[in-house]
Amino acid sequence: MLRTVGDQATLRESVLPEGVVPMSPELARVDELLDDPRFYEPFKRFFDPTWGRPSIPIETYLRLMFLKNRYRLGYELLCRETADSISWQRFCRIGVGGRVPDPSTLMKITTRCGSGLVAELNDTLVAVATERRLVKTDRVRADTTVVEADVKYPTDSGLLTKAVGRAARLVERIQQAGAASRTRVTDHSVEARRLAHQIGVWLRRRTGEAKTEVLQITGRLAELAEAMIADAARVISNARRHLRRHPDVAKPGRLAQAVDDLDTLIERTGTLISQTRQRLSGEIPPGSTRLVSLHDPDARPIRKGRLGKPVEFGYKAQVVDNPDGIIVDYNLEVGNPVDGPLLGPAIERVTQRCGKPPGAVTADRGYGHASIESDLTELGVGTVAIPRVGKPSQKRKHIENQDEFRDLIRWRTGAEGRISALKRQHRWNRSRLTGIEGARIWCGHGVLTHNLTKLARLDT
Repeated sequence: MLRTVGDQATLRESVLPEGVVPMSPELARVDELLDDPRFYEPFKRFFDPTWGRPSIPIETYLRLMFLKNRYRLGYELLCRETADSISWQRFCRIGVGGRVPDPSTLMKITTRCGSGLVAELNDTLVAVATERRLVKTDRVRADTTVVEADVKYPTDSGLLTKAVGRAARLVERIQQAGAASRTRVTDHSVEARRLAHQIGVWLRRRTGEAKTEVLQITGRLAELAEAMIADAARVISNARRHLRRHPDVAKPGRLAQAVDDLDTLIERTGTLISQTRQRLSGEIPPGSTRLVSLHDPDARPIRKGRLGKPVEFGYKAQVVDNPDGIIVDYNLEVGNPVDGPLLGPAIERVTQRCGKPPGAVTADRGYGHASIESDLTELGVGTVAIPRVGKPSQKRKHIENQDEFRDLIRWRTGAEGRISALKRQHRWNRSRLTGIEGARIWCGHGVLTHNLTKLARLDT
């Protein structure tokens, strides 16, 4: 059951002087911005209005998530710090001596509502700020970056070793639960780890034979993974037969979950074996479909040309902000799509949120195509300052040398600073939630916190 606001203040709280539980100016302004009923609307489709156990007040949830992302806290630490701070309790609309929500409750609401709700909250915030005339769209700038997934640097041999070891643990868990206990399986995890260690030994020799030997060892790891898949498939078949015959088995949910996890692991390991065989044959697997993580299948290798990290593993993100640093649009995509086609839909969304198209749009050379400029002009953008790809003509040189164009290009370079601030202050450097859905939730809350902080400074 949905609860939007908390209980009324107790008599003890009502007689306390205002200065006893002060809030910082920033929290006071954020509290005022969030005190709008429109922020509760997106939650209504996830909770029944009358039936079920009452949820925590949505006003409390929103403020707790702001504190979590503002101060880079985990769920457990957030709840402990809130319980120890009267000021934070007042900001979160928790009564003096009241109970702070459990960390698991915040996690469940976040994952249950998903990225769509976070996007709606960001849209609502921009709409509220636009009504207060705090959002300027006389000019906006766009840039892309990579939000890294929570994965280690992937190698085929390392992923195969992990797959074999994880399958052995899942099979053991299923058999200990009494299912498929008579199915004969061979634990290849010890052999897989031994082969992975040999790869490290050979690579340290730095000889011409090392590369050939590493490829041979990787091939043997692929063979072990294929043998593991065959054993695991038999275990899954017998375990599901056991669940059908004994529906009253103790803890059937956990057993069924372990079987489903093993089935998913088999599917991903099959993909991993295919791309390993492809690499061993001398071909490079396409980055758009390459599997770089067993637990995060949506992550992809992305090359952005950075000196320290020529290849990053995660998702491509686009950020559009205005001169005040307010992010008026953001989106995350799987893989490494071309920058240009992402800009038009972003400007359409900005127009819908703010009620009018931006006066000027600027971006880097990755967006520099005549078709992109034509699309933006059709959307009502007055000035488009994007350098063209390739050698410009004399007419184009004249346009790009104009003072207004050059001024917008100089201002565009600040987009990299905005992205850097998102990564340093709001944890856009790495998503701790798996999958593209998790990354959108993670980054969406970062944008919401960033915009609330910026608007709090403007709304004075």
